[in-house]
Amino acid sequence: MGAITVNGDELYIETIDGDERLPVLVFLHEGLGSVAHWRDFPHRICAATGHPGLMHDRLGYGHSSPLRATRTIHYLHEYALRELPAVLASIEGRDYILVGHSDGGSIALIHAAGQPHGLRGVVTLAAHVIVETLSVEGIRAAQAAFDEGKLRGLERYHGAKTAQIFGAWADTWLRPSFAHWDIRYLLPSIDCPVLALQGSADQYGTVAQLDAIAAGVPKAEVRMLDGCGHSPHQERPDMLVEIIADFCAAYAGSTR
Repeated sequence: MGAITVNGDELYIETIDGDERLPVLVFLHEGLGSVAHWRDFPHRICAATGHPGLMHDRLGYGHSSPLRATRTIHYLHEYALRELPAVLASIEGRDYILVGHSDGGSIALIHAAGQPHGLRGVVTLAAHVIVETLSVEGIRAAQAAFDEGKLRGLERYHGAKTAQIFGAWADTWLRPSFAHWDIRYLLPSIDCPVLALQGSADQYGTVAQLDAIAAGVPKAEVRMLDGCGHSPHQERPDMLVEIIADFCAAYAGSTR
């Protein structure tokens, strides 16, 4: 546990021990997530593969500093191209694999399109590359639940920042202009292997997300997980550990 300072803001970081010869698994949480919100999933992946791990609360989340400015439609690019490289500096040039959920998956894809040195692979869980009608409907439902006090559990993760970070997430995705957000143009630039996973019952995205990744990323493997919702790593953790461990064994030198 610890923190790094980026442009005057503190970002909370946790590490997981593993074989120093293997790439670091870097876990990127969802749009309302945090290090704690992952629960024990990163530890289980690292234990199964032998890889060390790194997690952090993005700016505005968890134990990190609160947001100081209104989000723009470029917020995922800003996390991917400004904040994430600063976090990766803490692993001092070691190879790494990104494991991103939802917003974290989109951030991983944006980052990977820059073909950064040391990136060995990307695993996405319910990543978005386009905004679908279903996505907007799901966020409207979440907004209504929040307004009715049904999402108070988020305070366990974000404390006094809960209303701010929820508002930043919902307000951005519900802007009419954000309906045109689309990162399919950058997918052909990703030169590392990508494993894209999504639940068939995901309330925020359809198979169109996987189809776009499969069509755009040169080394993509996509898999729809029957009966899973937006968080398959919480709904079917044993299955996800096996799938991701196999990916690491295939592309990053770990053994099963």
